Amino acid sequence: MSENFGPERWAIDVTKILNAALGPNHFPIRVAEVAYEVARNKFPDDPVAAIRGADLPGFEGALYPPPAGRRGWAILYNRAIASPGRINFTLAHEFGHYLLHRRANPKGIECSEADVVRWDSSYGQMENQANRFAANLLMPFDDYRRLIPDQSSVAMEDLSAAAERYGVSLIAAILRWMEYTCRRAILVLSRDGFILWAKSNPPAFESRAFIRTKNLTVPVPGSALASAGTAAIRENNSRDHDGGVWLAQPVRELAAASEQFDFVISLLLLESQPRFSIEQDQEEDTFARFGRAS
Repeated sequence: MSENFGPERWAIDVTKILNAALGPNHFPIRVAEVAYEVARNKFPDDPVAAIRGADLPGFEGALYPPPAGRRGWAILYNRAIASPGRINFTLAHEFGHYLLHRRANPKGIECSEADVVRWDSSYGQMENQANRFAANLLMPFDDYRRLIPDQSSVAMEDLSAAAERYGVSLIAAILRWMEYTCRRAILVLSRDGFILWAKSNPPAFESRAFIRTKNLTVPVPGSALASAGTAAIRENNSRDHDGGVWLAQPVRELAAASEQFDFVISLLLLESQPRFSIEQDQEEDTFARFGRAS
């Protein structure tokens, strides 16, 4: 292994180690165990010495250098995080920083919630690379495609099963699926009747299907599942909408309440071919209004 590897190459090489030791069906990955073992074997003079929860006000996770005269980096997550999947992804994100960025950042790296959830390259190269490493390690495309083929229809139960398989949050599982599926899809997070952020996958974006949120206060449509409340979503987590509700074109909305029940996840699925031209302008950073995510 080389410290000059990019995030995908690092993830592939760590996956090869896991496949050799545990076989291809090694999910969910125990990130702490993997980080200790890889660092000990590949960088014995500069290992990972501690992985634990800590008080990190304002931060999701951190990579800290060893004290003077000692060896070993510390990978930390905010112990206030309740979601095991969110913790697992945060640990993988910080492990990515250890592999990719520790030499260039000898004083360490602190990551906010937005740093860990933003998967858009425009936000910041280091954070984007750490997220790409985490996603490729925890949810490799070849395995995910076997679970949910790229052209197949999908239900929220399928994505929840993927989140459980990979030991990640539902949001992370949806974002990863959106990266490879052929279906046009938009992920929307909302709270208290307003959209926090929205992200279109490439097929949706290329057909001009998106929801503009940057520097805007955007209400959730009144007839949307996201407006129906947690009890209604649990009873029926899918709803078909005519054009003019979420978008100018018809969509199917799949919805779920967050693990901490403070916001709603809506996945908007569009027909395979666009029927209308949407005239809104997509902002480069659709995560600018990121809210607390599980």
